[in-house]
Amino acid sequence: MHLQSVQRILGILMMLFSVTLLPPILVAWGAGDEGLRPFLVAFLIILGSGLLIWLPVARSRRELRVRDGFVVVVMFWSVLTLIGALPFVLTEHPSLGLTDAVFESASGLTTTGATVIIGLDTLPPSILYYRQQLQWLGGMGIVVLAVAVLPMLGIGGMQLYKAETPGPMKDNKLTPRLAETAKALWYIYLGLTAACALAYWAAGMSAFDALGHAFSTVAIGGFSTHDASLGYFDSVAIDSIAMLFMFLAGINFSLHYVAIRSRHPGGYWRDPELRFYAALLASITGLTILGLYFNGTYESWGEAVRKGAFHAISIGTTTGFTTDSWHAWPGFLVILLLFSSTVGGCAGSTGGGLKVIRVLLLVRQGLREIRRLIHPNARIPVRLGDKVVAPRVIEAVWGFFALYVASFTLMYLALAASGVDLMTAFSAVMACLNNLGPGLEGVGPHYADMPVLGKWILVFAMLLGRLEIFTLLVLLTPAFWRD
Repeated sequence: MHLQSVQRILGILMMLFSVTLLPPILVAWGAGDEGLRPFLVAFLIILGSGLLIWLPVARSRRELRVRDGFVVVVMFWSVLTLIGALPFVLTEHPSLGLTDAVFESASGLTTTGATVIIGLDTLPPSILYYRQQLQWLGGMGIVVLAVAVLPMLGIGGMQLYKAETPGPMKDNKLTPRLAETAKALWYIYLGLTAACALAYWAAGMSAFDALGHAFSTVAIGGFSTHDASLGYFDSVAIDSIAMLFMFLAGINFSLHYVAIRSRHPGGYWRDPELRFYAALLASITGLTILGLYFNGTYESWGEAVRKGAFHAISIGTTTGFTTDSWHAWPGFLVILLLFSSTVGGCAGSTGGGLKVIRVLLLVRQGLREIRRLIHPNARIPVRLGDKVVAPRVIEAVWGFFALYVASFTLMYLALAASGVDLMTAFSAVMACLNNLGPGLEGVGPHYADMPVLGKWILVFAMLLGRLEIFTLLVLLTPAFWRD
């Protein structure tokens, strides 16, 4: 393992992250709030630490291997979670201890949206902006942003890209050069963010709220600048805009790229993953609306449609925005929505969960096994569209699913052992592992009342979900560290 190269890249990435504190500093300065000094101090600490890590190995130019890429990604996200907590620790309002600050930082960067902060409406604008920006940066992955810059610094980034990109088919690149791939993804990301912000602003949000909510909508994060989330605005137009952009952000970004490059939207519907994604969300939305109306949760069809459709898309895409206390709905509906988050968004999107393509492959593999029982000698391939899926991909999907279930079970038991009631523990682990955010029972409105040990377990769950399990767990195997 090339430890000097790993150290050099870590230092560079920390210095890059320090630059992201400049916008909150400008917001604090413009608003005249109390966040100016804490953000300045955090900026200097992170920049100085990154510089000290980088200087001793500044001339190291060895190419990364695959194992080095995994180490950099996991180390960076772990360190990033810690240094991202600095502004929360240093500010007086909110007054967060180390555990709560790390939890909030991890929740933002992993686009989970679970919060321990109560009283968002009274926070300084700089802190509110910082929370939203954390989610926006985490949405596409700061590492993907970095690989567009690293080639200019003489560092190859393919190993980083493979370790960071969500989904089972990581060798597919949109453009021949990796840096161009990363740039293409970010141009699309920026375009969606700008369009979403303008739409929110036109619908009646202030410019500050429009930008902040666009950050968390396109990132599929769910953080808000208000305690009532999007319910604060009580606007059909804003709800509709949120649903549209949550749906778009849950689509594989390579499809957006191909559609823009070819100037023809037909490629969207030819994609089997997108068709399954749309059909699944439509089915969950229909069931939710019917359940809300016939259970008497809402008296009118209009209100049932508005609330049901919004929460089905928000929870199903793992965004986590709310306009009502959905955790108090009938039990069948909240469990349905919670389980829908395990599917999440498409591979290559900002969504969490297992990813739609994995679930689709699991379904088709299961159907193939049923057909094999009927025709034991038949050779029946698993197909996506007109392409046959390689057995290696199917094996990887089953391996991922097995690790997902095992990880969920162990963390659920650990959280229950820490004294949390079973439903709260179940929903908290599921919400954090799927990068969803809001849960049920004790974690419906917020996570402030979770025990300290429980919060650290959930931080691990958020990182595990964001790095798609394999990337993090591979570092815990003895074989990884053998030469």
